[in-house]
This record gives sequence, structure tokens and C-alpha cells, in this order.
Amino acid sequence: MNHQDKQHRVVNFSAGPAIIAQEALQEAQDHLVNYKGNGLSVMEMSHRSKEFEDILNTTKETIIKLYAIPDTYDVLFIQGGASLQFAMAPMNLATKDQSIDLIQSGSWTKKAAKEIQKLAKLNIVASSEPDNFLKLPTFSDADFSDDAAYVHMCSNNTIYGTQFKQFPKTASPLVCDMSSDILSRPITVEDFGIIYAGAQKNLGPAGVAVVIIRKDLIQKAPKELPSMLQYRTYSDNNSLYNTPPTFGIYMIGLTTSWLLKQGGLDAMYQANEEKAALLYNALEENPLFDIPVPKADRSSMNVVFTLKNPNEALEKELVSQAKKEGFINLKGHRSIGGFRCSIYNAMPLSGIRAFIEFTHQFSKTAV
Repeated sequence: MNHQDKQHRVVNFSAGPAIIAQEALQEAQDHLVNYKGNGLSVMEMSHRSKEFEDILNTTKETIIKLYAIPDTYDVLFIQGGASLQFAMAPMNLATKDQSIDLIQSGSWTKKAAKEIQKLAKLNIVASSEPDNFLKLPTFSDADFSDDAAYVHMCSNNTIYGTQFKQFPKTASPLVCDMSSDILSRPITVEDFGIIYAGAQKNLGPAGVAVVIIRKDLIQKAPKELPSMLQYRTYSDNNSLYNTPPTFGIYMIGLTTSWLLKQGGLDAMYQANEEKAALLYNALEENPLFDIPVPKADRSSMNVVFTLKNPNEALEKELVSQAKKEGFINLKGHRSIGGFRCSIYNAMPLSGIRAFIEFTHQFSKTAV
């Protein structure tokens, strides 16, 4: 049976913009034209209105509740995605004479490194680039500085399918790009100076980044920085200094409320681990496929795999057949090829099971 016909929605394996919880989409649809009887859409209402301020504050409160964020931190909503944070963090936390330690684990840390080098001294303390980023660097080999402005890392690498299961204990503030696994598992926020994430992978639509920042770090920014590049501007104005991405914040609020209804991050973590284990086990048992990432480093958000025997025609056929059956965005990132299933919070277990059945049937006919 065609899975697309059965569910009326495709199984979307896109790494981002990615799948959003259907319940959140349905609620947004219900209120799209007339939000709670106010006679207008969230997209139309003033960001200075009480209605939108309530939306923003509720969204903040749900994030705070999910992560048990202490009052020594603030939650900010900033445009520019995670890519702006690559530059905004060093602008606010470092000077040109200071060094920033970086754990090099993939394409996104390489992009962060490029921005850091323009603003401070870059110190790569560990790297898995010699392994083509298909494994993670180890913290035990990392040569952390005693006086770094901060340590930068990315918790989950969408392109290569790797994910840190633990985080380093560092003397300097730890700044972590969690764009692709934010709110997918419990963490201790106090272990970090800054956590940031572009919304489009695990939180909602593109256009906004969530920044969780320790309040003392907010005050480190030089006041000569342009206002829109200072964390204090957002903190002092509750992210309302300028017109924020109102609909994006609203959708994050619906998504985080959905997470609470699922039982919070403990329940979400269990669900994510179940989905990932099911898919990895099925791929390992299928003679057609190979998983290039060591078990200890495998991501629960982005499952990367290849054909055991490289065959470009067969790869194209698999992607084509999958699309016909309602499984889209299966093709791996252009930099490494192969296949990738991004199975974020909103991916239902039924989607994983249906895809496994598809791969089982496909492998029977593959030459």
C-alpha cells in the first residue's frame, strides 16, 4: 500500500526545514485566519500587542520548563539562524586578542571556525576531520586552553550522522550549537554558557534561532557593537527590540507545548532512542546497506547509510522508488552522498516502521 495515500502526508526525512508535529500544524491551521477569536492571524497581529507578548512569554516558559532552566539564564529569540550565532557569540564573548577553543566535528563547526577566525584567535583542540567526520573526536585528547573566551562545539552533526552523547567539562564557558537535537533529550543547562539552535530542524519553521544564555555572559558584549548584534539588546527587550519573526515564535510555542503533552524530554528521549534503534538495527540486518558511523557515535536524529556495494544507478532507483511510496528527502548530503533519514522529535514511529518495510521489499528486488 502506498504510505502517502494511507496517511495523506509524506514521510519527510529532510534535515531541515524538517517535519513539524502534525498536532502543532493542525492547531496553527485552526487558528490561522482567526487566532482565538481576535479576528486576525498571528501573522497579522502587532508584535507590541498583549496577544503576541503572551505567545512569546508562553513559548519561553515552555522551553524553560522542558529544560528546567534556572533563573540565571535567559531565553532569546533571534533572527539569522545558527549561522548568525557563529559570529554573534565571538562578537559578544571574545576580543581579537583572546582565543576560542573549538571541537571540530563537521561542516557546521568548520563554518563556525571561519567566522571565529575573523574575530578572535581560533584554537582547534580536537578534530575528526582526518576521519572525514564519520566519527567523533574524543574529549580526552582535547587540548583545552586555560584562558579561552569559550569552547565551541556542535552537539549533533546532521550531514555525517554523528552525535555527542556526553559533553566536556571545561573551565571556559561551553557554547553549543544544538540546532539538530535541541529538546530531543534531557540535558543539564548549567553545564553550558550558551545553547543555540536554528528552529528549522527540531523546533518549527525556519527564520528564528533560540538562544539560551547565562545572564552574566550577556553583559560581556562591548557596547560599541551594533545594537542588533548584542545579546543584551534582546535580553533587555524580551526579544522585542525590533519586529521578531512572530509566526516562527508562535510555531515554536506550539511545538514545545506538544513536547510537554508527550511527557517532556524524558519521554521524548525514550521515543527517539526507540525510533533510532529500530532503524539502525533494520539497516544493519539488511544485506544491501552499510552504516559508516561507529555505533558509539551514531546520531539519534540523522541516520546516515550507504549501499554496501556502491552503485549509482541503484542509489537513484532507491530514492526514486522511495519518493513514489511517499518517503521524501532520502538522498544524503551532496558532500558525502548515500542516504540520510532525519528522524527528529516529530517523526512518528509509524513512519520508521513503514520505511523499514519499504527497504525490506526493495532489497528483495535489488540487483
